[in-house]
Amino acid sequence: MRTHRYTDRFSAVHVETTGRLPDAVRKSSSVEALLVSMSLRPVAAPAYRLWVDGKVVPTGDIPAFRANVIDLAAQPAMWADRGVHYVHFHLRRSSIDDTSADLGYERVPSYRPAVAQEDIVLAQIARSVVPFLRSDAGPPPIAFDQLELILAAHVAQRFGGTRQRRAAARGGLAAWQRRRSLEVLRENLDGHVRLADLARACDLSVSHFARSFRASFGVSCHRWLVDRRVERAQELLALTDTPLVDVASQSGFGDQAAFTRTFRRFVGVTPGHFRREHGRKGNAQ
Repeated sequence: MRTHRYTDRFSAVHVETTGRLPDAVRKSSSVEALLVSMSLRPVAAPAYRLWVDGKVVPTGDIPAFRANVIDLAAQPAMWADRGVHYVHFHLRRSSIDDTSADLGYERVPSYRPAVAQEDIVLAQIARSVVPFLRSDAGPPPIAFDQLELILAAHVAQRFGGTRQRRAAARGGLAAWQRRRSLEVLRENLDGHVRLADLARACDLSVSHFARSFRASFGVSCHRWLVDRRVERAQELLALTDTPLVDVASQSGFGDQAAFTRTFRRFVGVTPGHFRREHGRKGNAQ
């Protein structure tokens, strides 16, 4: 069997095969972690095999957008005869445990394999992340960090069967933490700062910081950054003749295509249309 060993970081992998796999593929991890996978198209039972702890797991026909959650310590392995289409998330147990503790839940000692489970949350996450995984630029690191926390909280509650010991604290950041976090974010408008860096600057755990930031500002760190990028782009479009490709770069967007998609989603029109309506030349007319 060929092997795929995940490293000690959260990751998302888009896997698509079109023909018969010559061998099964075994997965493992260098740290304690779960494999959270989502099928993006139906899988026929005769053309698919799944092993967990060296034993075949009966799956039957698997509809599209069904989830598997398997401890990577069990070294799951997969073989397919007609091709598969999956998104695989490597979710560290340390992230799940930290997020659970911050939300007031008990630590989950172990996770039993969950195979071909219907889960609308994981399905929507998979749908939303595929376009980024197909892009050369990929998602901004801070958005990826936020995704890890969302997955950790959902998996712990949905698949861990954990109980809540206490209510999660609902307070926001202290005044100095708000100032410091915004300083760091403004210095990294491109989103390449990590949640761990922001949390460290505020002397908090990552999950506590992310939740407290949302409580203070009403949005996630990534959404706050996107809002500021769009505002910066609007300023450049309205007040300068800077080419659109440079507006994208100066506003913290990885490429012009991503800039155009995001700008249109937030403003309702393309950057070019916005400039024609609000730019200096348009106002002069």
